[in-house]
Amino acid sequence: MRETRRVARVLGACAAALTLALTTPGAAQAAGGVLVIDRAAIHDPSGCYPLGDFAPSEVGNFTDETAALWSGPFCDGRVTGLVLPGRVVRPAPGMSLYIQ
Repeated sequence: MRETRRVARVLGACAAALTLALTTPGAAQAAGGVLVIDRAAIHDPSGCYPLGDFAPSEVGNFTDETAALWSGPFCDGRVTGLVLPGRVVRPAPGMSLYIQ
């Protein structure tokens, strides 16, 4: 049972990474809308944004793109979640966010 869960987690992480890999290299245009990180508005965001080191950040995705949360501070490590358009989340400290 534990092995099945582990395999499911690995496959889920691989699927998320593959989705990002297929969508990232294409067009070099920014997401339309506003990304809000700790009350700072970023209009038409694009790229990697580090999140708070010591306290959880608050991220509001008011764009037309889905943003990916990464376990590392420079969009490295692994994808730990997604922030869908219209959602506000509080990810753990030391993470980063990538949006196309």
